[in-house]
Parts: sequence; C-alpha cells; structure tokens
Amino acid sequence: MSSMLDAVPTSDVPAVRRFRGKNKGERWKRGEDTELAVIRLPLDVHRLHDLQRVENLYSAMWSIKRALQRDARAAVDAYWAGDMRREADAKTWRQALGLSREGMERRAYQHMERSKHLSHHVTKALVMHQADEVWEGIARHLFLDATGRRFGRPKTGRWWDHTRIPGRARSHTTARKWETFRLHGALAGHLAAYRHRGLSPAVTTPEQAAALPTGTSVLEQPRRLPIPDRPFGRVPTGEATSKGAPKTRAATWWDHTGTLVLVFTGGADSQRGDLVLPVRLPSGAGRWPRLLHFLNDPDSWHKADLVRRRDTSVPGGWAYEAHLMVLAGGYASPGTRGRRKAAAARARVGGIDGNVSNLSVVSFPNTFDPADGESQTSRIGLTDDERAALAKAQRKERGRKRALDRSRRATNPTQYGMSKRQQARAERRGAAGLPARQAEVPGGARAVNAAGIPKQAYRRDALSAGYRLNRAKLAEAAATLAAEKDHRARRIAARIITDHGANLTVEDCDIRTWYRLWGKALQATTPGRLITAISRECEKTGGRLLRASTSTTKLSQTCLCGAQVTKALADRVHRCTLCGLIADRTWSPQPSPRTSGSPILTTPKPRAWTKSRPA
Repeated sequence: MSSMLDAVPTSDVPAVRRFRGKNKGERWKRGEDTELAVIRLPLDVHRLHDLQRVENLYSAMWSIKRALQRDARAAVDAYWAGDMRREADAKTWRQALGLSREGMERRAYQHMERSKHLSHHVTKALVMHQADEVWEGIARHLFLDATGRRFGRPKTGRWWDHTRIPGRARSHTTARKWETFRLHGALAGHLAAYRHRGLSPAVTTPEQAAALPTGTSVLEQPRRLPIPDRPFGRVPTGEATSKGAPKTRAATWWDHTGTLVLVFTGGADSQRGDLVLPVRLPSGAGRWPRLLHFLNDPDSWHKADLVRRRDTSVPGGWAYEAHLMVLAGGYASPGTRGRRKAAAARARVGGIDGNVSNLSVVSFPNTFDPADGESQTSRIGLTDDERAALAKAQRKERGRKRALDRSRRATNPTQYGMSKRQQARAERRGAAGLPARQAEVPGGARAVNAAGIPKQAYRRDALSAGYRLNRAKLAEAAATLAAEKDHRARRIAARIITDHGANLTVEDCDIRTWYRLWGKALQATTPGRLITAISRECEKTGGRLLRASTSTTKLSQTCLCGAQVTKALADRVHRCTLCGLIADRTWSPQPSPRTSGSPILTTPKPRAWTKSRPA
C-alpha cells in the first residue's frame, strides 16, 4: 500500500487550500482616549448603470447574510441540543459546530465560492465583515452580558431591514490600503468645483467658508453630480533609484484631490471597473463648521459603510448614503460647548421620576445645604401643538394602513370572505330577484382552514404597484417620525442638564413592562428615548446618570412630609393621609402652564426646604 501511494504523481495530489496567516507586523490599536463619530454623506446615484450595480450589490450581500443567519440558527439549535458534549467541553463543541468568528467567516467564504455569481458583485472583505456582524448576534445569545442576561435565539431577518453593508476599516499602518468602500477627494476640492456664483472671491478655503454667517450660500451643486475621472499618468514617489533617477508609480484614486466620491472596486471577477458615487454636501454656510470637523482631515477617516433608506421620490425607492466613521469626537457647536461648560460648573445633584405621560425632575445643591441654593423642579409633558401633530400623524398612518388592506383585498379577492354588510346586501338583491354582484373589495375575514390557519400564506399574495408605493411611504413616514422623536429628546435633555446639572439619578425601571401595560400610548412621550438622551448628555457634559433600584428608593411612594403612601402603578394621584397633600403621582409644586411653543418644561419658584426632607 505504501508503494502505491509513493507512486502517485505529485500533480494528482489535491492541493491543500492555504489561508492568509496572522499579521506579522505590529497591530494598530485605537487609543483609549480616541473617540469615534459618524457623519452621513448623501450619495448621488442617478445613472441607471450605477443604480443597477448598487442594487445587485445589496441583493448579493443579502443572499450571504440570509444564508449565514440560517446556518447560525441551525448551529445554535444543535449546540443547545447537545447536552452531553456541551457539559463536557462547551468550547470544543462550539468549535466543532463553527460557532466562532473565524467559523462564520469560513462559512461566508464557502457560500460566496459555491454560488459562482456572487463573486461578480462582492469581495471577500465585504463577506468577512458581514460574517462578523452575524457573529455579534450569535455571541449575544451564547454568552451572558454584564447584567447576566443573554439575547434570544438568532433569527433570519427581512429584506426590507437589510439597509447597511458594513465596510472594512482602512489600514493606519500601511499607506493607500482600504479594501472596500473608500472615500476619496478633499473638502477644498469640492468647494473649488461647486462654489456658488454669488460667493465672494476671497473665500477659497473650507475654513473661510465655515466663518461665513448663517444663510450664506457656499455651494451650487447640479441636480445630477458628474462623476470625476480616475487620475492617470505617473506620480513621483519621492524616492530615487540606485542610479539617482526619481521613482514614479501609476496614479490611483488615492491621488484624487477633487470632489468627494465614494469608490468601490467591485467584485473579484467583475469587469465593470470601479463603482464611483459622487457625494452631495449641504450648501448653506451654517453646516460648514460641522463639515470642517469631519472631512477636513483625511487621515482621521477610518471606515465607510454603504447605507440605504426609504425614499419614494427617487428611482428604485431607496436613497443611498455613506456613513463615514472618523477618529474624532462628535461635533458640538460653540453654543453647545458653552452650555455644557456652564452646566458642568453647576454643583447640583438631582433625581428623575419617569412616567408614562410625563417626566419630573428635582435637583438640589450637592452640599444639601439650604444656604447654598434652593431646590428646583421641572415637569415635562406634551404641548398642545405636539398633541395635534401626533394626532395628525396617527390619522395619516391609519389611512395608509387602510389603503394597504384595501389594496391587498382587491388584488387577492379569493382569499377573503364577504363582510356582514356585504352579505346582507347580497341577500336583499337575491330576495328582490336582482342578479348577484361580486364585491370588488371583500371586507370579511381571511379564508382559513379548520385549524384557523390562512389557506394561503400572506407572502404568496399578489401585490400591486400601488400597494408597494403605499408601503414604502408608510415606512418612510415612520422613520421620519422616529427622527423627530430623537430630536425632541435631545432638546429636552439639553434643557434639563442646563437647569439641573449633569449629575442625576433615575429609577431603574423596565420600559418593556410599561409597553405591556399601556402599549402605543408610550409612543407619544417616549420615556425610553428621553432617559437615553439624558444619559448621553450627562456624559458629554462631564457628569453621569445613575440608575437606582425602585425597590429601595420608592420615590412615588414617599410624600414630601416623609410619610410612606403605598400606591399601585395604576394610581396616578397622590393622597397623603398624614399631611393631607393631594397632587399628581409625579409631584410638582405648581401646575405647569400649557404653552404651545415648546414642551412643558417648567422650573417653578424654588420652595424652602430642609435637610430632613427626603431627597
């Protein structure tokens, strides 16, 4: 047997696949004090050729992500089913199932290579980072977090939720190495190419544009941005040969100093060349200090992701953006920096009582001495204008949902029965001797089998173009409303920190329990968003937001006189049997006036207080 093996020619022995080894050089690490920030850059995808390439890229990445999620789901089920092997050696069992970062990357490579066509659209770098993203979800399920909890079983996502393709970070140790989405160009080159016709000739640099008063037009960009040509020719490297001749190299996109563009080299087997998408910047001078903070130093550019969002006004229904991550902190205007500096200097501590419909804040001097200052209280609620806007948005949402239901019923009439009203009408026509008339839009229940399951799955229904358009408008309106709520939360958080300081304490409540009790009623006030925004603003100001256990604080159960008044969560009125105080559960010294211009955030006249009163 050994002689037969020795006689086999070397060419017939299958080659062992080789993988890239570990980096032998010193690995780059981000400094502990180095912050990260992200800026969104809108992309101009107007050419049909580029739009098709971007859509094919998203389709290919979705195929890989879905396959990885299904593999991960099956591997996780096998991991929990193997009790004996998991108890014997859980790590070895995970390695055998491929439940590791490297294992998911190997699975992604196999899906890419076996499909044959995916390599025309994606690169291994994109596939690797997509596998890393899937692995993060698996790790949150397998391992406990800092609070001793783990996330649920990994699920397969939806196509409509696949909005982000993660890119690969640039190398900070090797020059001109950025393997996926790369941002090229310069802010000065963008200003020189698209400067406004009314801009003063003295303004030639981004720093001068940032110093212009708000309202001045800086850029004049066409509706369809042209795509710049790739640099060509030879570029000197600054080195010399052994004979003293200067060395040169071929020009690449790294030598482009004109308008800002996002470049993707395409798939490994693609012959279409580079995918170049121009970047559109805001034209007003008021946005240039922020652009100067993020884009004026190309060495701080770290990573770029390709993101899409719903937009029914553009071809294809998606607007594309580049989310650029930079090695710098977020931008703060001079006014914001001054406000945070003043808030940090306020030596105050306070407490926050979150509620379903409002938020109450009380603060004191950090010395708890009445001679150092008085107590201050604030109460946050919805204004009349906000309630009216919310009701209008809800009416539009209900109208769009009804339109979606009518469209689905009209396109699939055999899957729905007639409503009671339609049945009564048909009986009246039959009694009068009139011919039967088929209802165009049946209003009854879905056709189901004996077990109550629809006879035809909803995903099998035929959908009209109007249905798809209304569905996109509904998703776009929901995203807009969420952004408005985030902006409102940030404004309220800034006002609270300004009035009460940056060291606050809030009850550690589980917002999920509130949603199970009150449901969509919380979408009006969004207490979770408010607490998150306050915590972030406290950190930016130099303080912190502490979370206190509700079982020990019992702020809502304590009266100002010190008596304990037990109340259920449904009791919203405080009635003290000792001192006779009757007020809202989240007590405020004075009723807050309903103003129509801003959220209800009032700071009444300070009351006299002593140390004996509960904090």
